[in-house]
Amino acid sequence: MKIAVIGAGVIGVTTAYELTRDGHEVTVFDRRATAAEETSFANAGIVAPGYVAPWAAPGMPGKVLGHLLGRHAPVRLSWPLGARELAWMWRWYRACKLDTYLANRTRMHHLANYSLARLQQITQDLKLEFDRQPGYMVLLRSEADYRLAQPGLLTLRDLGVPFTELDATGARQLEPALNPDTALAGAIHLPHAQVANCRQFVLMLKNETARLGAQLRFNTSVDRIHHAPSVALSLAGEPRPHQFDQVVVCAGVQCASLLQAIGLELALIPVYGYALSATLRDPLQAPHSAVMDERYKVSISRLGQRIRVAGSAELGGTPERMRPGSIQTLHKVLQDWFPGAGQLSNGVQVWKGARPMLPDGPPVIGASGQGGVWLNLGHGSSGWALACGSARVLADLIAGRSPEVDMVGFGLNRERPGHLV
Repeated sequence: MKIAVIGAGVIGVTTAYELTRDGHEVTVFDRRATAAEETSFANAGIVAPGYVAPWAAPGMPGKVLGHLLGRHAPVRLSWPLGARELAWMWRWYRACKLDTYLANRTRMHHLANYSLARLQQITQDLKLEFDRQPGYMVLLRSEADYRLAQPGLLTLRDLGVPFTELDATGARQLEPALNPDTALAGAIHLPHAQVANCRQFVLMLKNETARLGAQLRFNTSVDRIHHAPSVALSLAGEPRPHQFDQVVVCAGVQCASLLQAIGLELALIPVYGYALSATLRDPLQAPHSAVMDERYKVSISRLGQRIRVAGSAELGGTPERMRPGSIQTLHKVLQDWFPGAGQLSNGVQVWKGARPMLPDGPPVIGASGQGGVWLNLGHGSSGWALACGSARVLADLIAGRSPEVDMVGFGLNRERPGHLV
């Protein structure tokens, strides 16, 4: 079949690869100059299936309210905050029920495990070499943080995720560069998780996808999707629509406006995250792999000869407006744990990216209900952890095959009332 893929982030490129690998004639469209220029550009790089979970969880609304006034709050509201964001927050609040959370967490965990296996298989098959390290550790600053982590550990046990609870000495043995002057009550180590450079992977896979025969059209904006009487795309600056047998929408936060034009009002908004990337100053003072500060929800990742600090969840605002407080929090957490790791005096890359998030957590993968239009979107902050599995599932669905993962709960109308469209 002749298939168009809209979007060349990690979701779009992995989707294009799987479809091309299946023998389809694939064309990828992206408004940027190359792949992985938006949400996939500078994410934390962490692939940890055990920590893939919905943001909509019991008790989360209270935690968010408690964070809003904190100096180093992991969640912030910014202006403008419009009706769309407020409606999303209401749906998110309604999804913070225990049974909904448990069902969605289990679904996302299974998809994340499958995705990790698929990532490893693709890496092996194509002999891709990109920055990656095994292991992931969650740092607990105090006994209070340790107590707050217990429900999460119970969930890890229920899901069968291997992990080790460490005291401060054990944590420092695994990551000897941890600052001895910063209080540490203990840590949780996930040996099967990893940190890997998402953008490097996407750029390499883009090249492999092109080698298999796919066309990649960059600096090309899709203005409109047509689904009747046949599937077509209108491109900016081109007078005639391009005809396809199928179209897959993987365009991040742009998905909402594209789908609105064909009658789908998707509850999808950008939730912004921040990242600092710097050259390593001294590898001996940097983490071996990746750690996450549980209190501030900030990760510190070793990516080759660079160190990346990522965190924050900002609702509202604009992609251009940087919040100084969010950037200060990243600097604080890096200084607390690895003060000598990065060259911060010059060459620091500061990035703000939009995570496309749905209110209840899981992405939407499958048919849109509009003939010939397929969806692979709404992965939020878990896009890197879910991408390879989501792509394989979507390719199987288009081919009429049963996916290897149960896809109940990943459709558009999974929640009634308050469904996603």
